[in-house]
Amino acid sequence: MIVLGIESSCDECSAAVVEDGRNMLSNVIASQIEFHKPYSGVVPEIASRKHVEWIAGVVQEALDLADVTKDDIHGIAVTSRPGLVGSLLVGLSFVKGLSFALEKPFVSVDHIRAHLYAPHLEYDIEYPYLGVIASGGHTIICTVRSYDDIEILGTTIDDACGEAYDKVAKYFNWGYPGGPVIDRMAQTGNPKTFSFPLPSLHKGDHQYDVSYSGLKTAVINQLDQFWNGEDEKSDENIAASFQERAIDMLARKVAAALENTGLTRIVTGGGVAANTELRKKFSAIPNSETLFPSISLCTDNGAMIAGIGYHYLQNKGPSDYAESVFSRVEGFRRINQ
Repeated sequence: MIVLGIESSCDECSAAVVEDGRNMLSNVIASQIEFHKPYSGVVPEIASRKHVEWIAGVVQEALDLADVTKDDIHGIAVTSRPGLVGSLLVGLSFVKGLSFALEKPFVSVDHIRAHLYAPHLEYDIEYPYLGVIASGGHTIICTVRSYDDIEILGTTIDDACGEAYDKVAKYFNWGYPGGPVIDRMAQTGNPKTFSFPLPSLHKGDHQYDVSYSGLKTAVINQLDQFWNGEDEKSDENIAASFQERAIDMLARKVAAALENTGLTRIVTGGGVAANTELRKKFSAIPNSETLFPSISLCTDNGAMIAGIGYHYLQNKGPSDYAESVFSRVEGFRRINQ
């Protein structure tokens, strides 16, 4: 079964062709970073307009690279949540029209679930496992029992991990997007220059939650309070110390979740899954294995949409043409709620 996947939830315009939920025949990603860089963040109006300009060409390129035609595909999958409403509407509207014209079924999917599915495109992974989504918009720790059976254990109570990276980088004028910039700078910095604090979220419903607002405030407004008094207050040392604490915070929660659930496998997804410090710390968690997607599959991409879309089309059938878009995650169960 050949599925065309289309992703337009934020500022990546992507299309991919995947066979039987695993075999990637193509995966085209058109990034809008250069258009948003002057603003140090994604401008929704620019994002949606670029999707309108690019989507037809990106889809055609994905088909050409896969050496298939529109008539060869058996179904279409598209992101309908969560994300920027304007961007999502471009993708969903395009797919509805394509589905109607070709008389092919389409299914709308949640791209957070798709991020957790991305490593399945490269590995044979058995359920259940501990899933970790870390991106610019979401930070989630969850138990994953199937592609569509996910229970949230913990999440951020304020900023997402990637969002904190972007905000710190913006304040110090380091560049955009903040994640890759800080990761690169941190490689030559001393992470012990600043001992930034951890949030006090240890018990009850918050035992697996994270908070990045306090860390962001400490880095931006309270550097001197956490300085070791010896090393230079250089950009590289600030970046390294921030990254050390940002990733350590998440790794501690992941380790606790593994211990308490009895799970031994971690599957990661989202843009921050490309971070070198995250990969190092997660890989060092005792008595566990961590599966990371390739760097190209960490960002928003059409392949993960097509991959998980295959399972929805096979098991639950197509979506209705009345399907709409949603800015937020829906349908996830939260433990203890």
